[in-house]
Amino acid sequence: MEEMVEPSEETTVEEFELQLNESAKGFLKEAARWAYFLSILGYIGIGFIVLAAIFAGTLFAFMSNMSREMGTFASLGGSFITALYLIIAALYFFPIYYLNRFASNLRTAFRDNDSETLAKSFEYLKSHYKFIGILAVIMLCFYALIFAGVIIAAITVGLR
Repeated sequence: MEEMVEPSEETTVEEFELQLNESAKGFLKEAARWAYFLSILGYIGIGFIVLAAIFAGTLFAFMSNMSREMGTFASLGGSFITALYLIIAALYFFPIYYLNRFASNLRTAFRDNDSETLAKSFEYLKSHYKFIGILAVIMLCFYALIFAGVIIAAITVGLR
């Protein structure tokens, strides 16, 4: 007599294969187009940030030549602003790159009907959101430090 074995949850999950209907494919294709468009805008934005970094450095160097009083401050300020803008551009590059790779791989996956490329595109999307999430947490901590510093400074000035 044969014993009936009930499928466990693990085997059920392993046998399950996700199927995309036509409307889901259409939504993903449209999302890929918008992601690609936004990534192109992002690359343009990075270009503007780099130009602003170069312009700020040049402006501060010009100001240091114009006024002897601002000489050292202006050259240091220009270098600082240039470095800051270049760091911002570098940080902005990675989520834009991941978004672009997501869009490109998603379009390729649908064109070639390739599940591996589709999985790779979602890996890039995960990396995009992971980077933005980590950056958001870092920025919130930075804002909290600034807020605490302002409160401490206000209390210190108020006690004088």
